[in-house]
Amino acid sequence: MEHPGSTGHRHQLVPAALTAASAVAALVLATFGSGAFGGTAVQDAAGGYLSATATPVSPAAPAFSIWSVVYAGILGYAVWQLFPAARGSGRQRAVRPWAAASMLLNAGWLWAAQVAEPSLALPATMGVMLVLLAVLCRLFALHLSMPAASRAERILSDGTFGLYLGWICVATVANAAALLGFLLGARPGDASPSLPAGLAAGTAAIVVLAVAAGIGVALAATRRWAPLLAMAWGLGWIATARLAGPLTMPEVGLAAAAAAAVVLASGLTVRLRSGRRSPLRRGSREAHA
Repeated sequence: MEHPGSTGHRHQLVPAALTAASAVAALVLATFGSGAFGGTAVQDAAGGYLSATATPVSPAAPAFSIWSVVYAGILGYAVWQLFPAARGSGRQRAVRPWAAASMLLNAGWLWAAQVAEPSLALPATMGVMLVLLAVLCRLFALHLSMPAASRAERILSDGTFGLYLGWICVATVANAAALLGFLLGARPGDASPSLPAGLAAGTAAIVVLAVAAGIGVALAATRRWAPLLAMAWGLGWIATARLAGPLTMPEVGLAAAAAAAVVLASGLTVRLRSGRRSPLRRGSREAHA
């Protein structure tokens, strides 16, 4: 006798296979797009505006090692979602197309960065980045709207794309700063570009970092640690880059360190408050039983 859910599993085999293929294609394209096989490395692409010392909010080079974790998670997710339980999951049916889109958009960003002319590369990368951010926000909303069915799903689906979202929040700030610097005629590594209304570059960077910290506080309310950890990682490496290195700006470095601390403290505070409320709820339910 055929299992009642087996037909649905078979129907989802093609979308699951396409998602796995998207992951493989994205990783291959990303390898080429990052300059591993003769292309231009990202830090040297787009006239150097995407390097670790290009703007006051550029993270230090080691920050980008987070991609190793994200890519490992994407590969794990791509394999896991092929299994029957994941193929038959309504949650994964909703998540799968957005996950595949996020993989391909990352590869698209890396290819856009390969364009030699900054006037083309920077607007293109910014456009792709904004679409990618929107896709990851949609994924995050889907994960929040439906509970994970297993620990594997929480780690590979919620965890992977949560890290991805948190890092892209920081990367979007860096990409926007690079584009703005180019439009204002600043050269990569310029600590004091001419900004509108006489605004100092350090002051502008601190405002941007405060906004990033605010986004982290908002994400903390969802009680999801993955995006907070990725944001704190990126902000921490901005702090490291500005406190020591070719583009030293102590006030920006301290602001970035404070932003990272606020993001982590917000997550911890929400978790502790949630932990204190849970026993009270259980006690209330028992009292009324």
